[in-house]
Amino acid sequence: MPELAEAAYYARLWHPGLNHRILRVHAGSRARFFRGIPAQAVRRALTDTVFLSARTHGKNLLFEFSGGLWLAGHLGMTGELLAGELDHVPDKHDHLVLYTPDTALVFRDARLFGGVKLTESPEGPPPEWVALPPEILSAGFTERRVAEALKRHARQPLKAFLLDQTWFPGIGNWMADEALFQLRLPPSTPCGQVDAGSLRKVLRHICRISLKTVGADWSDLPAAWLMRYRWKAGGHCPRCGAELARKTLRGRTACWCPVCQPGEEASPASAIKKNAGLKRK
Repeated sequence: MPELAEAAYYARLWHPGLNHRILRVHAGSRARFFRGIPAQAVRRALTDTVFLSARTHGKNLLFEFSGGLWLAGHLGMTGELLAGELDHVPDKHDHLVLYTPDTALVFRDARLFGGVKLTESPEGPPPEWVALPPEILSAGFTERRVAEALKRHARQPLKAFLLDQTWFPGIGNWMADEALFQLRLPPSTPCGQVDAGSLRKVLRHICRISLKTVGADWSDLPAAWLMRYRWKAGGHCPRCGAELARKTLRGRTACWCPVCQPGEEASPASAIKKNAGLKRK
């Protein structure tokens, strides 16, 4: 699932359409994608508006249009945003296409786990957006907040808890593994044993670097990061060279170095197939 940095990357791909008028709209017929709003209503509402801004919050997307209209979105597992040519012909997975004078802004989702919700809010971003928890790079993501989170969930494995979007918006599977790797902690470490200041510092560092480097592929991530090797069957630790270990923890794959992060038992089948969805085109 696209995480914080991937969401920001995809939002930037729609920037060529900023401050341009939406001349026409292709809206697929899948009500599920539009969160129950009829496609015809979405098409009618967005046609002839001006695309004003694009922003993200964790894994969430928000696009602003003139007339107080907001389009909130989530990429789900396989969603992606594209900027196509003016003559772009939507395929069956292109559920929304906004045509401007210069480009076609495409929301594509093969498995339809993502979607958008159109909202009218003349005063500013929709209330549900304003109510989202503090982002990791914001001033509101304090050491005190992290300490409170760890205390409330003291017995929960840190790897599983880092995926909780109410506390760590934007953090997903690979970023959680990276944080544990940099902290030298095994995935099942109880939250009550984790130093809040160290966790906050590492998460903010990972978010900063990821936002600068994650794009169409992962080649620009630091060579010392676990992420560069975690999807390779039999991949090795960039720090010590040991073979990486893997297991399923509460439904998600965890990857770690058994030497640098001792104290965790790996699954019998330690190798996993490379995730074909990692490289974005």
